[in-house]
Amino acid sequence: MGIKLFLLIIFFAVMVGVGFYSRRHVKSVDGFVLGGRSVGPWLTAFAYGTSYFSAVVFVGYAGQFGWKYGIASTWIGIGNALIGSLLAWVVLGRRTKVMTQHLRAKTMPDFFGQRYGSKALKIVASVIVFVFLIPYTASVYNGLSRLFGMAFNIPYTWCVIAMAVFTAIYVILGGYMATAINDFIQGIIMLFGIVAVIASVLNGQGGFMEAVSKMAQIPSDVPATMGQPGAFTSFFGPDPLNLLGVVILTSLGTWGLPQMVGKFYAIKDEKSINTGTVISTLFAIVISGGCYFLGGFGRLFDAPELHDEAGNMIFDGIIPHMLSTLPDILIGIVVVLVLSASMSTLASLVLTSSSTLTLDFLKDNVMKDMSEKKQVRTMQVMVVFFIVLSVVIAMDPPTFIAQLMGISWGALAGAFLAPFMYGLYWKGVTRAAVWASFAAGVGITVLNLFFHFIASPINAGAVAMVAGLIVVPVVSVLTPKLKKDRVDEIFACYDEKVTITKKRSLEQN
Repeated sequence: MGIKLFLLIIFFAVMVGVGFYSRRHVKSVDGFVLGGRSVGPWLTAFAYGTSYFSAVVFVGYAGQFGWKYGIASTWIGIGNALIGSLLAWVVLGRRTKVMTQHLRAKTMPDFFGQRYGSKALKIVASVIVFVFLIPYTASVYNGLSRLFGMAFNIPYTWCVIAMAVFTAIYVILGGYMATAINDFIQGIIMLFGIVAVIASVLNGQGGFMEAVSKMAQIPSDVPATMGQPGAFTSFFGPDPLNLLGVVILTSLGTWGLPQMVGKFYAIKDEKSINTGTVISTLFAIVISGGCYFLGGFGRLFDAPELHDEAGNMIFDGIIPHMLSTLPDILIGIVVVLVLSASMSTLASLVLTSSSTLTLDFLKDNVMKDMSEKKQVRTMQVMVVFFIVLSVVIAMDPPTFIAQLMGISWGALAGAFLAPFMYGLYWKGVTRAAVWASFAAGVGITVLNLFFHFIASPINAGAVAMVAGLIVVPVVSVLTPKLKKDRVDEIFACYDEKVTITKKRSLEQN
């Protein structure tokens, strides 16, 4: 217990110290929200990765999908790395930075308002962000508390409150720059921690080959496999179609999440994008691939306490149970690992929500003529408001972690992904198409909550995203176009001439 407490105290002290160090960056709105748009490649890449992966992935998703799909759940981690990180940086990174800076947009709702010339779009987008980031935040608290309960026997309530207080302190003190620096520190902890945990867990099963051999003997409980053993060690697992739905939601979903895309707004320069793309992808391979790979061996740790009174599996308890047999020093590392992942995600969510609510909803609508200083102060107050609200909801989490996150990601990415991505590349996107995407993303996710026409909220989220990608071009073709002069002026930012070295380009004059 002494080792675990010591690691925690050091961890929290460093986080708060970074908050104080970063205070000079919060004098302006750009500084508080985007770190002055001058964040380098390593900080940006780690901020992207640590915001991506939290206790939701490590405890909730890795446990649930590892149990369902076996070792094939590693495909989810590979998809996260190649689609959610590599392709996201390649397709969105540079264009997001250029256009948002040209439009002076600081948030995703601000982008929609400026790009499509609609204040109403901006306001509605800010409401969607605020409402649907709350269940995501609750799921982060939920996942972390289970590990704390296993390691310290601390009540759930105190875990949630402590995490909320420390996150609030460093976000309020240092804004985006504090979260970026802390994300970098937390990311280093995550990289070393996940490798040590996987090695230790597999070693406890007699090594990798022995663990795979044991998994191969477990008969599948998926009807299509007719109970044959070996499904949980097969290439695509016992249920490839549903596995694909998870890959789409958790990988493509990042393209439409405001707390993820916002990282591209803050990038410093071209080199930061190129370097950040590589770092972010490698980070995702190790962290996400490692989490799902570890979760794929979950059935080797089946125990009566992992089932409820009706005999149903409690998915969120699988990973904590797997880790409970580790030595104290490793449990301490795991707790700090998941705490790192969760606090970085929480900080990103809180900063996104507070800035969106202040800049896109309150400013010019409720509170007129807000000075730069007043906007920063209001965002700091909103950080506290959002954290308190999410803590209240987290005290009585309604369902499994994966379902909570599926609802949040499905609504946000379903609504925003298509109009954001198309809006960076295609002049023909219309205002009506953006409204249609908002309606489709939120509509499919919310209606499915009540009518369950798609069995899994995860698959419902994937459907919502794909629907947006179809709806936006179809509606754009059928509805009135935006003013050509304004659209041409927006896209002119891509045609500005820049001078670069031959190391970057071989073009001749």
